[in-house]
Amino acid sequence: MNKLDRITSRVTCFNTKNVDTDQIIPARFLKRIDKTGFGDHLFADLKPAEVMQIPDARHRQILIAGPNFGCGSSREHAVWAIRDFGFRLLISTSFADIFKENSLKNGVLTIELDAPTHARLVEVAQKSSNAEMTVDLPTQTIDFGGIQTKFQVNSFSKTCLLEGLDELGYILRNEPQIAAFEKRSM
Repeated sequence: MNKLDRITSRVTCFNTKNVDTDQIIPARFLKRIDKTGFGDHLFADLKPAEVMQIPDARHRQILIAGPNFGCGSSREHAVWAIRDFGFRLLISTSFADIFKENSLKNGVLTIELDAPTHARLVEVAQKSSNAEMTVDLPTQTIDFGGIQTKFQVNSFSKTCLLEGLDELGYILRNEPQIAAFEKRSM
């Protein structure tokens, strides 16, 4: 997994509520087990103009999503499609719990903000499609169009994202200590 610490990027705003995992990546595209190639089918049945008709959409790393983003089935492919398309960071007022965990485990930071702050970010994004947002994970801050705000992320996910580790990588970074413990226990 790639490290994620600070991202400065233009944003994509898709402020539709209750976008489920089948809308993110339709089931007919789930015929592979590797994590690549799904970005070509992101929102295939929705074809939202606010995402798909932006000339540099695949170079934007931040998606401002509507409430309850990622609801529906627990398919991890939805996160793979988002990541493969180019998004590393999702902002909403709420995410489905399983989707949020799948995102964090796959190197995609999910940020939940209160509705008024989210609405202000959406307003800035809609007024200027070229405005850049900076999200700093170490300080847990967002800076966008004159708006500065803080966000929360659990410490385990933050560590994994900053170090570019999945759960197994987190454990394996302690392999020498584990081996030493096992040797002492024999």
